[in-house]
Amino acid sequence: MENFSLILAIVVVTALAFDFTNGFHDTANAMATTISTGALKPKVAVAMSAALNLVGAFLSVEVANTISKGLVDETGIRPEVIFAALVGAILWNLLTWLVGLPSSSSHALLGGLIGATIASAGTGAVHGDVLVTKVLLPAVAAPIVAGVAAMLATRFSYGLGKDADGEATRKGYRAGQIASAGLVSLAHGTNDAQKTMGIITLALIAGGAIAPGSNPPTWVILSAGLAIALGTYIGGWRIIRTMGKGLTDLQPQQGFSAQTSAATVILASSHLGFSLSTTHAVSGSVMGAGLGRKGGVVRWSTVTRMFVAWALTLPAAALVGALAESVTGLGDWGTALVAVFLIASSAAIWKLSRRQVVDHSNVNDTDEPAGVVTTAIAAVTPPPAGTVAEDLTATIPAPATVTDPATPPAAAV
Repeated sequence: MENFSLILAIVVVTALAFDFTNGFHDTANAMATTISTGALKPKVAVAMSAALNLVGAFLSVEVANTISKGLVDETGIRPEVIFAALVGAILWNLLTWLVGLPSSSSHALLGGLIGATIASAGTGAVHGDVLVTKVLLPAVAAPIVAGVAAMLATRFSYGLGKDADGEATRKGYRAGQIASAGLVSLAHGTNDAQKTMGIITLALIAGGAIAPGSNPPTWVILSAGLAIALGTYIGGWRIIRTMGKGLTDLQPQQGFSAQTSAATVILASSHLGFSLSTTHAVSGSVMGAGLGRKGGVVRWSTVTRMFVAWALTLPAAALVGALAESVTGLGDWGTALVAVFLIASSAAIWKLSRRQVVDHSNVNDTDEPAGVVTTAIAAVTPPPAGTVAEDLTATIPAPATVTDPATPPAAAV
């Protein structure tokens, strides 16, 4: 049994807290399209996703090993460094959740770890080749690959079913969506739960509890799986709304194509040990599915805000992680001060979120404006048969009817 110090116990609890935020922050990755198209009721969807996240946590440890053995020099890391890294990751997750932006929990964690490590041991303690090949390149490639795959799959789906009965086709794709959503949830557990496993394993090595180079102990795998599953069941409804309704208006064919493409990319990355952002993969696939349907549109104002959040994730979490590490380096009272700051900041963000509550009852409501580009495209591009009224109603506001008050109603044209 591992020998625990107080600081090591604090790090493990904080890591599981991050895993919980990762769960509710990334619920949208698996279930946003399924909820937005009506394939599953919101509460049923998050319960299903939570169970499969837990199962997925046991399927592999390749990504966990990338974090615990490859990204930073584990021999020069103290448990306080891991704690500081988690502070940066948790605060970024909560801030982006508050504004409903699907940013990457993975990059928040890695950014916090990189910033805290540099503040503690210098730039030489970060393995730049691993950072580039297994973090940065997948971050760029994942949304592009998933987006192109989803766009092609969407076009193929509509082409295949153009002569079929519309209602029967939609029912069939809703059933397919449920299966593909389950696959994304399984893939998310396989990839994202492992990141917390890796960070806890790194902390155990840093604290001398287990030998360098060790795989995650079984209790670490189980606790990380349970934490992310619980967070998933809570449901990050703000981000589900953005992913399901804020990026584009999805039909069942598009939802199925987006989820299948994203799951394929995530599972392949997990097998290769890439610390992939599931958020990037799913967001790219949703945008690709939106562009793949004739008459479909993407709300580029939302996409722009999301891209800005993606670009800021690594440096912002790294900065907070570095500052937190500088304070924890002052001693036990510095660590206590950082812990109090984390708790107080988290409570303040939660209180701000109560001003405008988003939950399972209103998750499919959206007041996102269509925008000039979206309205223009929808006006000149004919949508598929059977969806004209629905698509135009969703994207072009009806013109106001103006009548002459002097004209009797019976004579009005």
